[in-house]
Amino acid sequence: MSHFRYDDLVQKALIAVVREVLEDVAANGIPGSHHFYVRFRTDHPRTRVPDYLKERHPEEVMIILQYQFWNLKIFGDYFCVDLSFSGVRETLVIPFSSLTAFVDPSVKFALQFTPSLDEPDSPGKKNNNADQNSDSSTSSGDGDGKIISFDSFRKK
Repeated sequence: MSHFRYDDLVQKALIAVVREVLEDVAANGIPGSHHFYVRFRTDHPRTRVPDYLKERHPEEVMIILQYQFWNLKIFGDYFCVDLSFSGVRETLVIPFSSLTAFVDPSVKFALQFTPSLDEPDSPGKKNNNADQNSDSSTSSGDGDGKIISFDSFRKK
C-alpha cells in the first residue's frame, strides 16, 4: 500500500459509532427522546429482509427504531432487529456495510455512508467515503479520494 485510504478509515470509524450506539440500545433500551432513522441497501448481498419489503424497496429502505422493535442484536459486522410490518413481526439482518444513513433527529445528529455492494465484508473498499450531506466536499483532483469538510459536523 503506497498511501492511506482515509475514506476507508473514516467509514470504519463512523460505523463504529453506530455499532456502539446500537449496542447500548440493545443492552439498556433507548434513553429519553432518542430515536433512529436507519437507511440501508436492500440489494446488499448480505441484507436479509422479507421479499415483499425488498419488492417495494428494491435498492434502499429506511427503518425507524423508536417504540416498536424487538430483539436488537449486534454482531461484528451486522445487526438483527425484529420489526412489525402490517402487524407481522419480521427479522431483518442488516450488515453495517449496507448502511447509507444513520440519523438521530432528537439531537440533530446524522451520518451518511457510501455502502460497498461489491465487497460486503469490507466497508469502503471501492472508492467509498463517509460524509455529511455537505456541498463543500470536493474532489481532490487525483481521482483517488475525496476531501471531507467537517464544517457540517460543527454546531452553528
